[in-house]
Amino acid sequence: MSEKIEGKIIRIAGPLVQATGMTGVRLFDVARVGKIGIIGEIIKIDGDIVSIQCYEITDGIFPGESVIGTGVPLSVMLGPGMMGQIYDGIQRPLPSILKETGSYIRRGVDTPALDLEKEWEFTITAKKGDAVEEGDVIATVQETESYLHRIMVQPGVNGKITSIVASGKYNVLKVLAEVEDDNGNKHEVKGHQIWPVRIARPIKRRLASDEILITGQRIFDTFFPIAKGGVAAVPGPFGTGKTVTQHSLAKFSDAEVVVYVGCGERGNEMTQVLEEFPHLEDPKTGRPLIDRTTMIANTSNMPVAAREASVYTGVTMAEYLRDQGYSVAMMADSTSRWAEAMREISGRLEEMPGEGGYPAYLGSKIAAYYERGGKVELLGSDSRIGSVSIIGAVSPPGGDFSEPVTQNTLRIVKAFWALTKKLAEQRHFPAISYLESYTLYWDVLEPVFIEKFSSDFPELRARAFRLLQEDNDLQEIVQLVGPDALPPAERITLEAARVLKEDYLQQNAFHDIDQYCSPEKQVQMLRNIFDLYDRMKFLHDEGVELNEITSLDIFERIARMKYENDVGALSKLNNDIVNLDPNQFQIVKI
Repeated sequence: MSEKIEGKIIRIAGPLVQATGMTGVRLFDVARVGKIGIIGEIIKIDGDIVSIQCYEITDGIFPGESVIGTGVPLSVMLGPGMMGQIYDGIQRPLPSILKETGSYIRRGVDTPALDLEKEWEFTITAKKGDAVEEGDVIATVQETESYLHRIMVQPGVNGKITSIVASGKYNVLKVLAEVEDDNGNKHEVKGHQIWPVRIARPIKRRLASDEILITGQRIFDTFFPIAKGGVAAVPGPFGTGKTVTQHSLAKFSDAEVVVYVGCGERGNEMTQVLEEFPHLEDPKTGRPLIDRTTMIANTSNMPVAAREASVYTGVTMAEYLRDQGYSVAMMADSTSRWAEAMREISGRLEEMPGEGGYPAYLGSKIAAYYERGGKVELLGSDSRIGSVSIIGAVSPPGGDFSEPVTQNTLRIVKAFWALTKKLAEQRHFPAISYLESYTLYWDVLEPVFIEKFSSDFPELRARAFRLLQEDNDLQEIVQLVGPDALPPAERITLEAARVLKEDYLQQNAFHDIDQYCSPEKQVQMLRNIFDLYDRMKFLHDEGVELNEITSLDIFERIARMKYENDVGALSKLNNDIVNLDPNQFQIVKI
């Protein structure tokens, strides 16, 4: 750590402060601005003049006040106490700040990210004399009933343990072990780690993302799946359901840990998340979902500069959780607000603007962020695997997918889940366009789907795509001549597509049963729909009128499938469908 350097403010432009006399500071070091001690980050150096991006409002700061360069980069504190916590964009715990300052956050407040006084029950798993490598686990803490926190040797430390404490209760500042390297240098291993947010944590090597991230959302699992360690974008205009979609993914994806970043979204939406999560039941453990979730709240009414840092804070925390051997799902809502913060700061730095006024380096910043996701082999003497799946919402103005943030995101992500205003206006939710969206993970995941879903799942998925495409082609004709002018075979196709769209693709995020759909249920629902489609064609070929077929109560039972938890009941429905007999039609019709 370098020594502190003091300078003087010479210019203030919103959250951007310029100071002189700062020779010796480094780019991205943290600085304390003014008498209040506002937190800022050095983002430009020109001789002894530096530009500081402040993470708090600069009202009341005057030229001539002092600036202190701390000599350390913007970093996060990682250790027991992260689960269930709510942080701001630079990892200050909001509940602790509330106790210290009341409802309104006082500028310059410096609250530790972890509770430094709380004692945790550390179970020591290593012993004196053990040879350890960076990433090796030397202790565990049962942080919550759903989450076992693994204390690791920090990156860059390899050697032999010369001393280690016994299992017991300690705070996160406790030195748990001392490691001596080959050169005789001693390194302390504590109950926490400090890591700079703009530097990715090291790994052994990247692996292929070949494991499904099951979301419980039919539109994603069936049509546009994502792998664990995959990256996806959810773009859509205002009111199409990006935030609700992100909430559903955070609640029900089968990742072991969730990091949720509310980046520049409305305060009332974030409040809803914060109030809801403590009461949600984890489908895996039956415990509160908050026990394995950490959240970052940087809403639209908070300082814009902290928004730029919040996604880095979130992804660094996600990497640390991954390094313990967990699969992590990170939600960022939304990266457009992050890009807007970059644009504002870039403008104040008087940089040459690129397309849409965004900085010329927008594409590389977005790429660097998403590339921190992935499935990896972790550091350590034993072979361990972890993953970070990044799902970022994008808010293109007016739903224009050709704008720079969406286009630069599209170049990086492999799953594109496009939300459309048209479907939202039809009250079709999730409003994911099944014709515009795509995934590049299917070829890798297909064998896994056969194993985890069913052997006929790829065929059912392919049939669903064909049916939706045929329906889209026929809708153009229907708008010209009406459905009654179509031949019966095409009217049957339209009816089957209607069932698929309304009774399968639509999913109620607020219904106790329908908000999550298991793989077994998804497969059985698809089978029922396509068996009904085939039976409709068979009955019509046998001379049964189409209006008589569609008046069967079987259609009402199909519509109620999504609200049925018992897969056995869906199998019984399938049996009733395939046993529809034209000779008995007068008995079963309504």
